[in-house]
Amino acid sequence: MKKINYLLLAAFVSTAFISVTPAQNMSSASAGIPKVLEIQREFLKPGKSGMVHEKMESAFVQAMSRAKSPTHYIAMTSLSGKNRALFLTSYPSLEAWEKDSAEVAKNAALSAALDRANEADGAILESTDTGVFVMNEELSMNPKADLGAMRFMEISMYHIKAGHTKEWKDAVKLVKDAYQKSMPDAHWGMFEQRFGGEGGTYLLLRSHKTLAEIDGRWANDKKYQEALGDDGGKKLSELAAASIESSQHQLFAFSGTMSYVQDEWIKAYPDFWKPAGGAAPKAKAEAKKEKP
Repeated sequence: MKKINYLLLAAFVSTAFISVTPAQNMSSASAGIPKVLEIQREFLKPGKSGMVHEKMESAFVQAMSRAKSPTHYIAMTSLSGKNRALFLTSYPSLEAWEKDSAEVAKNAALSAALDRANEADGAILESTDTGVFVMNEELSMNPKADLGAMRFMEISMYHIKAGHTKEWKDAVKLVKDAYQKSMPDAHWGMFEQRFGGEGGTYLLLRSHKTLAEIDGRWANDKKYQEALGDDGGKKLSELAAASIESSQHQLFAFSGTMSYVQDEWIKAYPDFWKPAGGAAPKAKAEAKKEKP
């Protein structure tokens, strides 16, 4: 959790959303497929992206690192649309999110450091917001649990017409079936927004190591169309028209310097997941020991 979210999380836990809690305990962004996904958006003032924003974000990364927080987050910056950054934190349940917030609040040093970082960061922001999403396994396809090797993310947002969720789910299942026949290695995670936005909002997240992977999918579009067939294409058009009120598609790049990730990622990809402000304390210590 990048920034303290003083929400009445205990009240949320009593909702049906609690049913998404899995058997395992996930304390970091890559320990498994996220069941609860918190996305914080920061819309930047003109000229305040790049190194200016990275410098501000280093205060958050350093505060979390000093506190040895077990909760990690991934930062992404926009390659399309408005100039903004996203910060993704995953939890196994809302209860886990509540406990994480309580632990941060109990840590006076960490809370104070995050408050100072928030105040400084606010000077370069136009606005911020937070959304909470739940994983929909039925509408997902081969979702990736480990994003350590990923560098880009496609995010498609769909707003579904009230009362037409069934048509929407049927449309996604039709697309999923065609991909399974034509490109079985295709992958995406589907998340439904539960808090922080309009009802009926779904996010489709698809990660990539390189943008060439998107080129490859587009090049194989004919295979997908053949698998869908004329009848399937007609049915999909009807279902989409009946269920989708609006949609948008955006592209983001992961930011290694603004993310707070686990040591395993840093060790595996030290040239990319380098925390803002320099290498992680543990990495620095190990490097010092290795010097002759």
